[in-house]
Formats: sequence, C-alpha cells, structure tokens
Amino acid sequence: MSFIEQILNEQSITTENVAFRMLLSLFVGAIVGIEREYHKQPAGLRTHILISMGSTLIMLLSIYIPQEYSQFHTADPARLAAQVVSGIGFLGAGAIMKYGLNVKGLTTAASIWMIAGLGLAVGAGMYIAAGIGTGMLIFALLFLDIFEKWIFPAKFIKRLHIYSKINSDLRTEHISPILKKYKIHIRTVDLEEAFEEKRTSLYYSIQINEKININELSKEIGAVEGVQRIKLQQVV
Repeated sequence: MSFIEQILNEQSITTENVAFRMLLSLFVGAIVGIEREYHKQPAGLRTHILISMGSTLIMLLSIYIPQEYSQFHTADPARLAAQVVSGIGFLGAGAIMKYGLNVKGLTTAASIWMIAGLGLAVGAGMYIAAGIGTGMLIFALLFLDIFEKWIFPAKFIKRLHIYSKINSDLRTEHISPILKKYKIHIRTVDLEEAFEEKRTSLYYSIQINEKININELSKEIGAVEGVQRIKLQQVV
C-alpha cells in the first residue's frame, strides 16, 4: 500500500493524516474563495480558507478526543463539530451588507455556510463527498449565476412608496404608465388616503430589472405633478 493510500484509508488521527486533511481543506477553501474574490465579495480568499481549515481542525479534534480518551464512554464525536453549523451564522451575517437600495452578500453568506460543511467533511475523511460538494458549489456560484440572469432578468422585487403633496390628486394612472415604460412588472398596488391631511400615498410592489437606471426612474416619477417624495426599498 502506497503512502497516499495509507493516508486516505487511515481512520485514526495521525500527524500525517492531520497534515493531509488540513492541506486538502486549504485547497477546497481556496477554490471557492478565489471565485468570491473575483466577484469582489466581502468574504473572499482568505476568509474561505480560514473557515474551511477551522472547520476541518474542529472535526479532527472531535474525532481525536474520543479516540485518545476512550475511558470517557459518553464522548460524542459530533458534539463539538455540530457547533460549527450554528456558530458560522455569525460570520455569514457579517458578509451581508446594504449598498444603497440593494442588499448584497446573501450568496456569499450561503457559501460561507457551505464551505464550513465542506471543511467538516474533509476533517471526517469524507474526501469524495467533499470533492462532489466543492464541484457543485463552484457550479452553483459560476454557472447558475449566468443561467439565473438569463432566465430571470427581472428578479429583483422592490417596494415603491410614493407620497403626494397636500391637496394633490395623485392616482395610480399617473404613475403606472411610467413603470410600464421601463418594462417594470407591477405585482400589487395599494392606495392609502389620509383625509385629515388630504394626502395620498401609493404603495407599489414591483419586479424590476437590475439594468434599469434607478436615478432616471426616480427623476421621472418625481416630476409627476403632485408627487412630494418617493422611496424605493429592496425586498429581502
């Protein structure tokens, strides 16, 4: 049996085994991290490498403790590793940021959660599962992104709030033609009237293409007679 085969088939935690799994974990984290770094995401190459290697190390430790301290019959190898699944959520939340009207980083947060799982798989010696998982993750990040934008070009759902001036006669027929001009799909429309203030508010739920110039749209709606201000929010 060759040295590599011995390491691959070794069940107990040895120095050679630890070194091999940590290096493999570094490689897995680097593959996904490079893709995230290329797309200029807040969690990039180093972050994914550290998460992957950290998860692998915790998994190795989870296996090593019951192996070395067999007198403790209640030792559970999965107990320590299970904390990675819940604890990684804090890092995922840090990757989610708000840029203007859009929320960014949800995919990166999901990739952080996934890379932690891959690190655990490497630490447990599940090399085939880790390889398949890495390949599918790269496929989802690279190719499904292109496919999604091609099939669903208007995937962003936003809330458009339009507030009227006092005593104005603002109605949906004043706004809807502008939205249709920009090929914006109107999902729902709500109208709220404050009779005491003699003010009308329109609430649109719209499906909007990411290529639409928001500034031009806002200026055109703001130029409608009776519009006091508008507010556009991303629906998470």
